[in-house]
Amino acid sequence: MAKELQGLLPASCSLIVNDRADVAALAGDAGAHLGQDDLPPAAARELLGPGALIGLSTHNQEQMRAAAAEPVDYLAFGPIFATPSKDKPDPVVGCEGLREVRSLTEKPLVAIGGITAENAASVIEAGADSVAVIRGWMAADDISRRLEEFRRALGRLD
Repeated sequence: MAKELQGLLPASCSLIVNDRADVAALAGDAGAHLGQDDLPPAAARELLGPGALIGLSTHNQEQMRAAAAEPVDYLAFGPIFATPSKDKPDPVVGCEGLREVRSLTEKPLVAIGGITAENAASVIEAGADSVAVIRGWMAADDISRRLEEFRRALGRLD
């Protein structure tokens, strides 16, 4: 399915496979987003090559410090807010927790967990470079309208 999806995406889009660097490798030219219990980032980099986009989830300052030295392109941090998207989520860190870890890395920082169009701007103001959204898309009746809500909230009307 990943290979098929990769073939359907425009050249300007990147397919990022969650948790499975092996599936990303089989899909060809796909990246991977890794969790703390997934394949280590160095092994994923070796498998996917130097040009692949690889991200790593972190949930606290200790993980963020360790992740800063990993061969990844971006770091995710959260959950910022409570989220029903995970069966056993890590503790909520809030915008204050995000502010605290921003200084621990120069890599792009993606906020994740409970991000909505209503709170997305506060997450960017707290130091995130971007946001990851699951429930906001899955629960949307109208994806185009939801995209517009996020674009307005983040000041991106280009």
